[in-house]
Amino acid sequence: VQLQASGGGLVQPGGSLKLSCTASRSVASINDMGWYRQVTGQQRELVAVVSDGGPMYYADSVKGRFTISRDNAKNTAYLQMNDLKPEDTAVYYCNAGGTWWTNGYYAAGRYWGQGTQVTVSS
Repeated sequence: VQLQASGGGLVQPGGSLKLSCTASRSVASINDMGWYRQVTGQQRELVAVVSDGGPMYYADSVKGRFTISRDNAKNTAYLQMNDLKPEDTAVYYCNAGGTWWTNGYYAAGRYWGQGTQVTVSS
């Protein structure tokens, strides 16, 4: 498993959650890390992306409420989600692109973490 996601759960509208995504020890360098979300029956939607230089992208629907950050020492990206709304309910997936040690050599790759469910409901 190259990416491990955690932090989902059930929260009331207006509440907060923080998602984490940690890359495995096989990673040599990470270019970008991002979060997507998917509602059953709909396409996966890009939520936010962070690079070495900081946040690169936020979906319009989350601007001002979500903050993506990154701890390079821990190879971990975070998604702080505040003022959550019922329409934020989805399975959230992390994604990272970089260089990984696989099958005995370093190679560029992009991986997905397992999904973590976020449910916003009263």
